[in-house]
Amino acid sequence: MQHRPIPTPIWIALVMASFSISGFPMLSGFGAKVLTMKSLAPWQPMAMNLAALGTAISFAKFIFLPHKSQEPASVKPGFWAAVILLIGGLLIANVVYFEAYTLANIAKPLAIIGLGWVAYFAIFRRTTVKLPRVLEEFDHLIGVMSLMLILLFWMVWA
Repeated sequence: MQHRPIPTPIWIALVMASFSISGFPMLSGFGAKVLTMKSLAPWQPMAMNLAALGTAISFAKFIFLPHKSQEPASVKPGFWAAVILLIGGLLIANVVYFEAYTLANIAKPLAIIGLGWVAYFAIFRRTTVKLPRVLEEFDHLIGVMSLMLILLFWMVWA
């Protein structure tokens, strides 16, 4: 995806969703992460901060994708309505929790996102992980889904 630019309207939607999942202030992911961090046991914040750093690293690949402007006819007619509805939901869902906006609560996610971006550019941008595709073959998928279905029925009837 780094070698072929995507249309800017699609990139904008990806960036806003990636910012929200990373916990950027003013988006719903920020409020969710602050509320989650407030209700953790004393030994859990370190693991959650590492998970937040991993989230920032993994979603940096969408934020820093190459994009190019295209003519307005390149997107379908309902695209902007859907994007406005979804991004509006990300913004509106966050306005109910004003207590989250303290200096410490804003600085910590921004620092984690910044560290994630630095780690992405320094380490992870050039690395490629090739996972084996053998488990994604159709017969393996059907077999695992059948086993899970049997397990669920067994748990219900037990």
